[in-house]
Amino acid sequence: MPCALCDDTGWKTIEADGVRRVARCDCWYQRAAEYQLRAAGIPTRYRHCSLSNFETHYDSLRRAVSRARKFIEDYPVPERGLLFWGAYGVGKTHLAVAILRELIATKGAVGYFCEVPALLKNVRATYDAKTTDGEMDVLAPVLRSDLLVLDDLGEERTSEWVQEALAHVINVRYSENRATIITTGLIDSPDSTDPRSFIFKLGGRTRSRLIEMCEWVHMEGTDSREVGPEPTPERIAEWQEKSPTSPKNIERSRKGFPQKTAGQLKAKPRFGGREDKVDLKWPGGRAGS
Repeated sequence: MPCALCDDTGWKTIEADGVRRVARCDCWYQRAAEYQLRAAGIPTRYRHCSLSNFETHYDSLRRAVSRARKFIEDYPVPERGLLFWGAYGVGKTHLAVAILRELIATKGAVGYFCEVPALLKNVRATYDAKTTDGEMDVLAPVLRSDLLVLDDLGEERTSEWVQEALAHVINVRYSENRATIITTGLIDSPDSTDPRSFIFKLGGRTRSRLIEMCEWVHMEGTDSREVGPEPTPERIAEWQEKSPTSPKNIERSRKGFPQKTAGQLKAKPRFGGREDKVDLKWPGGRAGS
């Protein structure tokens, strides 16, 4: 059914101080927001995410929502981006997507959702001789989007190629002062040999940039995928004792495995310096594998 105000032209007539003129119709802004939401690449599972349906059973989650609201309020010139870090299932991705959706809907933001392991996989795929896409075809929306969600940073297998690829993405957005929201399960451990730490996974230079470009927001709670959205004390106690992803059992597991040193990750770097001439390739086309 055509819009009653503009007959689907996208322009409506308004009158102010006896002067008639035209302005963009509300339906035009709505269609533009719907288009940007589709173009943002938000996975189907997260398209329902909003601040209103985010579960806040713990103080740290309530603080995280408060930081999210402040970021939305300040956009398009927030002081810094956001880095949500914490264990599995506490709602990091939900909250990041909720911010992205809210800003597209209310402020016309041009945003993009990117899962880091998938990004690296897609970059490697460009090395296939049968592929017509180049590295910059994959990286362009990540580097240039006004608002970017980088999801699951640190879930990828570490190598020097991976470190340099992520360093390039983060450095470009850092240099251009583009708003970035990051979710990660990494911890800020001083132990550079801890495979869960920022320094081990990303290197000191990239960690330093993340410290400056993002406000780090720690999110603690139970894994909502295991205990459900309304956890009972009994269910929480069972999760803490039996789940391999509970903090207690993760710590037990970590102590039981030998840790690698940074020297064991050596590989010849070939990451390009200029944004428009990126070269991530490795001999044999198996970058980072």
